[in-house]
Amino acid sequence: MSTPSSAYANLELQPIAGQWRAGSTGRRLEVLDPYTQERLLTLSLASREDLDAAYRKAREAQAAWADTAPAERARVLLEAARIFDERREEIIDWLIRESGSTRIKAQIEWGAARAITLESASLPSRVHGRIVASNVPGKESRVYRAPLGVVGVISPWNFPLHLTQRSLAPALALGNAVVVKPASDTPVTGGLLLARIFEEAGLPAGLLSVVVGAGSEIGDTFVAHPIPALISFTGSTQVGRGIGGIASGGPHLKHVALELGGNSPFVVLADADLEQAVNAAVVGKFLHQGQICMAINRIIVEQPLLEAFTQRFVERVKALPYGDPSRPETVIGPVINARQLATLKNKVATAQAEGARLLVGGEAQGNVLPPHVFGDVSADMEIAREEIFGPLVGIQAARDAEHALELANGSEYGLSSAVFTADLERGVRFARRIHAGMSHVNDIPVNDEPNAPFGGEKNSGLGRFNGDWAIDEFTTDQWITLQHAPRPYPF
Repeated sequence: MSTPSSAYANLELQPIAGQWRAGSTGRRLEVLDPYTQERLLTLSLASREDLDAAYRKAREAQAAWADTAPAERARVLLEAARIFDERREEIIDWLIRESGSTRIKAQIEWGAARAITLESASLPSRVHGRIVASNVPGKESRVYRAPLGVVGVISPWNFPLHLTQRSLAPALALGNAVVVKPASDTPVTGGLLLARIFEEAGLPAGLLSVVVGAGSEIGDTFVAHPIPALISFTGSTQVGRGIGGIASGGPHLKHVALELGGNSPFVVLADADLEQAVNAAVVGKFLHQGQICMAINRIIVEQPLLEAFTQRFVERVKALPYGDPSRPETVIGPVINARQLATLKNKVATAQAEGARLLVGGEAQGNVLPPHVFGDVSADMEIAREEIFGPLVGIQAARDAEHALELANGSEYGLSSAVFTADLERGVRFARRIHAGMSHVNDIPVNDEPNAPFGGEKNSGLGRFNGDWAIDEFTTDQWITLQHAPRPYPF
C-alpha cells in the first residue's frame, strides 16, 4: 500500500459520535489513487446505527457549543486556518493522490478551503438580531437569530476539501453541529482530514462526525433522519432532486441547500479581445480536467470571431501537458475513476455520431483522457445539452449577440456563466440577461470567493453559500415579543 507522506496518513478510522473508530458494517472500502491505481487506505464502512449515533451525539453536543462565546468559536476557526498553513503540503499531497488533482488545482483548492475557514471565523460576531416596530400598544418586538442545530453535509469528489469546508466551517462557526458524508472516492479530503484539523484546533468532541458509508446503506437515512435541520448537498441534479424530495416529503420537514449540476456558457462577442478570451477559455474548461460544476461546458462565439477563436483555441489546447498530476507542469490529470472515463468516452462517440467535428482528441492512458475539442456543434447535440464533467468541449457559432444570448440561456441549468467583450458595461447588460446565479464579464465562469454569494438558478440548485448568505442558510429567526402593558383583547 502506498500512502502520502503525512502526519495525517493514518486515517483508516472515522470520527463517529466523539470517537475515532471503524464503521460497523464489516464491509470494506478501498480508496485508490486515480492516476496510479495504488491503494491509499482501506476503511470499514459505517452503518445506519453509526449514523444514528453520530446525529444523536451531535444534537447532545450542539447546545453547549451554541452557548459558547462567539470569540471562542472564532478562535477554533482561526486555529484551523493556522493548521491549514502548517499542513499545507500534506493537504495538497492528499488532494493530488486521492482526487487526481493536478498540483495547480490542489493549490487552488487548498487556498479556497483556507479562505472559507478565515471568512467563517468572522461569522460569530456578524450574527445580529433586530428590534422591529409593533402596532400593538405596549409591545416590544424582537427577532433573535439562532443556529439551526445539526447540519448534515453530503460532499462531492471533485473539490472535496473545499466543498465540504464551504458548509462545515460556517455551520460550526454559527453554533451548529455537523455530520459529514463524504464521497466514497474521496473520504479523506472530503471529511476525515478536516475532522483531524478541527480536532487539533480544539473543537469539542462530538460536534463533528464523519460517516463514510455506502449510499445504498445510509444515503436516504442520512437525509430522512429526524435530527438534522438542514441538508447541504453538492452533486448532480438527479441526486439533488431525490434529496429535496426526501427532505420535503418525509415526516421530518427540513431545510436544504443544493448546489447541483451546471452547463456553463462561455460567450465570446465579436468585439472581444481574442487572446484574452482564448486564454480564459483554456483555463475555464480544463482546470481539474473539467470536473468542476462551474467549468465551461459550451463555448459560444459570435460569427465574425469564430474562425480566429477556434484556430487559436485549438493551438493552445494541443499544447497542454497531460498525465502525472504530481508534476508541476501538468494541466490535465486523471478523471476520478473508470466509470467516469467510460461516460466521457461515450460522450465523445455520441458527439461524433451526431455530426460534431473533432478538432483535438487522443486516446486515454489509464484514467487520463487527453483534451477533446469539437467544432460544428449545435445546441441540440448532447455535448451542448448535458453537463460534461470532463476534458471535452464544443464550440457553437452565434449569428449575433442576441443569438448568443439565446444559446446561452438554452439550458435547464443556470449555475455560472461568462461573457467576453471590449465594452464592460455592455458585458454587464448581457450578463444580467443570462439566467444564471453567477455571471462574469471578461473572466472564466469558475469563480468562488468566500464573501460573495455562490449558487444557481433553474436546475442548478437552491440557496446560496458564503459570507452573509451562509449566515442566512445556517441560522434561523425566532420572533419574541414582550407585552409591557396589559393589552385589551376583543373578547
